[in-house]
Amino acid sequence: MSTTPLLELRGIDKSFGPVQVLRDVAFSAHPGEVTALVGDNGAGKSTLVKCISGIYPTDAGRFLFDGRPVTINSPRDAAALGIEVVYQDLALCDNLDIVQNMFLGREKRSGIVLDEPTMEQMAAQTLAGLSVRTVTSLRQHVSSLSGGQRQTVAIAKAVLWNSRLVILDEPTAALGVAQTAQVLELVRRLADNGLAVVLISHNMNDVFAVSDRIAALYLGQMVAQVKTSDITHAQVVELITAGRSGTVGLMTGNGTPYPDIGGGSVDSTPGALR
Repeated sequence: MSTTPLLELRGIDKSFGPVQVLRDVAFSAHPGEVTALVGDNGAGKSTLVKCISGIYPTDAGRFLFDGRPVTINSPRDAAALGIEVVYQDLALCDNLDIVQNMFLGREKRSGIVLDEPTMEQMAAQTLAGLSVRTVTSLRQHVSSLSGGQRQTVAIAKAVLWNSRLVILDEPTAALGVAQTAQVLELVRRLADNGLAVVLISHNMNDVFAVSDRIAALYLGQMVAQVKTSDITHAQVVELITAGRSGTVGLMTGNGTPYPDIGGGSVDSTPGALR
């Protein structure tokens, strides 16, 4: 696990008209770690992810990637940095096979024709690198896959392009027990392969099963970012529902506790409270 964040946000604000959705948000994601982003419906998780992925411009704040200031004005900018998002709807085409889905919009060509052998080889190598063995044929139509297999394809599609940060939006939603275990194992493997992984989830069992850190949003503010080993299930629920739990409370966008709240000690990473 690296002590230097791959992605670091400081003082992020975002409003839609008179409604301020994000206020002074600090957040960090480390290579080789899974950071769980938790919060109630309406807390600002989706807006924060869309700011990171370049869909929404921010009103204020700074982005640092690998310790360097960067500007993300579009999804193309985010992709160029190696940031990929797997949304809850997966964005897969049922009428296409696995290879076609993984290269959709980024097809390899040999002259004017598609380079099918190269694409199939790259898809196979990516799935093998993730130790995915549940897919029997790369030419299966996605419509024939189970929920867990579809999620696996969507994740493999995200890491195919030399990604460094993968954001997963509710990857185990609507999956059965066995499929959930399969996807969580893949999430953990991504981090073990050196990627920074952000896991958005309402399922606390999933969060505690695979995450190294937990970042809690409450009403548009990042109230804490803590090591998973330093917090309990009940404390996370309190952070989500009340914005603080005991000495763990609100942080400013520079990673320090608000003076009227108090709170735990701040570690060396801006945006991380423990």
